[in-house]
Amino acid sequence: MASGVNKQYTEEFKREAVALVTDQGYTLVGASRNLGINRDMLRRWKRELAKQGAVAFPGKGHQTPEQAELHRLRAENRRLQMERDILKKATAFFANESR
Repeated sequence: MASGVNKQYTEEFKREAVALVTDQGYTLVGASRNLGINRDMLRRWKRELAKQGAVAFPGKGHQTPEQAELHRLRAENRRLQMERDILKKATAFFANESR
């Protein structure tokens, strides 16, 4: 029976587990049994590593380079909009004072 707690594995563990299959010739069943993990999980890790390479397994709080760039651009956009709004208000204020 499952305990209801999701075990989290490090990126290093996932990469080494996949390496057992890809580099050392273990079968998915054999490697997963030796590591005490589900065979389907190891298959998913293998597929993800093959597809995404160096950016596979970003983990919590880690972002792909594209996600990081998008986050940076959104923050810059918010900052620029605030600056624009401040300048609009300042322009209106000084225009009223000069009259």
